[in-house]
Amino acid sequence: MAVRLDRIGEDDVDFEPHESFLSADETTDWFRAWTGNDDLDGDAFRVFGQDGTGGYAAFWLVRPGRQLADQPVVFLGSEGETAVIARDLGAFLWLLADGYGPWEAAAGYGADPDWTPRRIQALAAIADQHAPHSRAPAASIVTEATKEFPDFEDTILTLCR
Repeated sequence: MAVRLDRIGEDDVDFEPHESFLSADETTDWFRAWTGNDDLDGDAFRVFGQDGTGGYAAFWLVRPGRQLADQPVVFLGSEGETAVIARDLGAFLWLLADGYGPWEAAAGYGADPDWTPRRIQALAAIADQHAPHSRAPAASIVTEATKEFPDFEDTILTLCR
């Protein structure tokens, strides 16, 4: 993720991985503000980056006993958008390699008929090196993640005030 991810996604939205996860306190403060619910903490999420819209990409810790890289990747947008966008880190790497930022994946890979994603070779090389078993087209990655976690949006909405 050290490769600068300039100009991926729609309207040159870029995804910027953070140098480290948001701290537990930062995640809790953000999650409370985002949901309007001061009774929550952010313990179910490990925020690792954001896109140009201000939305966060995070691991959602819903698979007990599994490694962090095996947890689903979600998008929690600045305007309240929610989506599981990849089943795990390997799938997320291929999503980025196919030219999709978190927002584009959450908004729907066909959201803008005039937008054509483009493969980013530097990211494809990283994905191939670290997750060759996860290679799939972006549309399949998003579809599989949504299929595995169909209730994510409802789960988040029940937490909002």
